[in-house]
Amino acid sequence: MTLPAPTDTMIPADGGAVHVRVDGRADAPTVLLIHGFAGSLHWFDDLTRLLSAEYRVIRADLRGHGRTGGDTGLDPESQSRALASVLDSLDARGVLAVGHSYGADVALALARRSDRVRAAAIIGQAPDYSYAKLPRGGVIMTLPVLGALLHRLSPPAAVRLGLRTGFAPGFPIDNAFDDPDRPIRDHRAMSPAMYRAVLTDRQTRLAADPLDAQVRALGKPCLVIHGDRDQMYDPARTVARYTAAGAEVEIVPGAGHSPNIERPHDIARILAAGLELGSESSIQ
Repeated sequence: MTLPAPTDTMIPADGGAVHVRVDGRADAPTVLLIHGFAGSLHWFDDLTRLLSAEYRVIRADLRGHGRTGGDTGLDPESQSRALASVLDSLDARGVLAVGHSYGADVALALARRSDRVRAAAIIGQAPDYSYAKLPRGGVIMTLPVLGALLHRLSPPAAVRLGLRTGFAPGFPIDNAFDDPDRPIRDHRAMSPAMYRAVLTDRQTRLAADPLDAQVRALGKPCLVIHGDRDQMYDPARTVARYTAAGAEVEIVPGAGHSPNIERPHDIARILAAGLELGSESSIQ
């Protein structure tokens, strides 16, 4: 079967145009992949190749990231409004919204907002920061002037060092992307305002309304995928909380905080089997 060529475009959306890439057939069940902090839609390149033969895969650069850019509208609600506009523009229905890391917040906000989303999936994200092990020095990066300066001047070696906690110990980050410099490019493209949005504002928001509480109140199916070697969020605590909230939980052996990159074949299998993406009953 010959698949249509991927489309890569800027789509007008709430708050400004969003960079979007679409793979697969327009009539196939739809998966929306939402990246996390300092990422881009390219953090799903391998996963997209695995899914696009059977599913329509939509990816977007969040505000403050990639080719979408911008320094405002970085919170999950604003991000979800932009992505809801994208789904409207593409007339996507019965969507599974999959969010990695900070993208989990956006996926849940979008699932609440849009009837086009039938279910949500969370990859590598704990309900809140109560037991988080974040990279040192993050507070400095939230300072308006100094943080922006340090962000702009960060050498590639420092960026790669900071990325290590986002993967299992010893994972070969440089071999994980089509472009070995992709993590550096994505970090440089990110707005410095994202540090405050994720490290300060998000911590306060999740303390008041953690993601497991959001899952419990969602009223739609939710799948949680977590690596058993996550260095940022304890897997046992994370699994226990989401299970208690009624989510379906899958553990990925050997994966850290980013199993979508570390174990894309496992993630493709889990998404397809766990939420029956190919079944007609899944399409609204």
